Amino acid sequence: MPNQENNANLQTAAAANAAMTVSVILVTIKAKDYIYSCLDSLFKQTHPPFEIMVMDNSTGLDSLPVLSSQFPAVKIYSGGKNLFYARALNQGIALSGGKFVLCLNDDVILDPEFIQKGLEGFLINDRVGMVSGKILRLDKKTLDSAGLFLSPWRTAKERGYGRPDKGQFNKSGFIFGVSGAVAFYRKDMLEVIKKSSGYFDSRFEMFYEDLDIAWRARKYGWRAYYLPAAVAYHLRGGSARDDSGIGKAHARRYLSDQLHCNLIKNRYRTIVNNETILGFFLHLVPVLVYDLAVWSYLILFRPKVVRIFFSRFHQTPEE
Repeated sequence: MPNQENNANLQTAAAANAAMTVSVILVTIKAKDYIYSCLDSLFKQTHPPFEIMVMDNSTGLDSLPVLSSQFPAVKIYSGGKNLFYARALNQGIALSGGKFVLCLNDDVILDPEFIQKGLEGFLINDRVGMVSGKILRLDKKTLDSAGLFLSPWRTAKERGYGRPDKGQFNKSGFIFGVSGAVAFYRKDMLEVIKKSSGYFDSRFEMFYEDLDIAWRARKYGWRAYYLPAAVAYHLRGGSARDDSGIGKAHARRYLSDQLHCNLIKNRYRTIVNNETILGFFLHLVPVLVYDLAVWSYLILFRPKVVRIFFSRFHQTPEE
C-alpha cells in the first residue's frame, strides 16, 4: 500500500529527526547587544534546539535579569569572571545533553533552517564529526567562511573570507574543519578527542581553538563537511575588536596588544599540538617565510606585542 509505506517513511524520518538533539552553546561577554538577535534566530529554528546554554563571561554587568526575563527557556551560566572562549565552551559541552553541539559567537544570526540543514551533514556518514554552513557577513553579500582550511604556512584559512558571494562555494563537500564562530560538532567525536585540558585546549583562551580541534579530530579519523544550504550571518570582529575595526580587512590591525599576542601564540600552540615530523619539514620554508613577515611587522609597528609574547608565552590561564 503506497500511502501506508509513505506514512511509515515519514514517521521513521520524523523519529530520526527528533533523535538528533542539538545543544547550542553561546559564549558572550555582552559588551554589546548582539546576543539578543542571536537568541531570536535560535528560537525561530525549524529544528528547535534541545537546549540553549549561554556561557556568560561578563564581569561587573547586571544584565542577567534582563536576559532571563526575555528568554526564560535559556540556561545561563555565569561565574562572574571571564573564562575566555575555549574554557567557556569546555564548560558548556561538559554540561550539554544533546547528541550534537552547536558552538556560537554572540555576534552570529542563524537562518531559520540552519540547524535543520546543518544536521544533514552528519548523515553523510558516521565519521563526519564537524559541519560548516555558508557563513556570510551581515550584509548577506560578503563571505565570512565557507569552511576552515589549514594553509601551507600553518595558519587558519577561512575559505572565501571577505570575498563577494557569487555562488562559487555553493557545492557541498568535505573540508578541513569548521569556523569557531559557527561550529557544529558531533558530541561523540568531542568525547573521543577530549584532552586533559578539555575538549578545546583551555590554554588558547581565544583564536585558533577551532583549527586546533579540527586538526586533532582529523588525526583521530574524523571528517568535516560543508553544506551551503545551512546559512548563518556573522558580524566579523564584533566580539574582539572596537567599532572602528568591525568587518574590516587586515583584522590584526584592530586587535588589542593582548589579543594580538594570543593570535601569534596560539598558532604556535596549534603547530606543536598537531604537526607531524614529516609535515614540519615539508612546510618549513613557507612557515619560515610567513614568520619572517609577521615578526618584522611586529618589531616595527607593534613592539608591545613582542614584549607581551615573550613575557607570557609560558603562562597558562588559572585553573
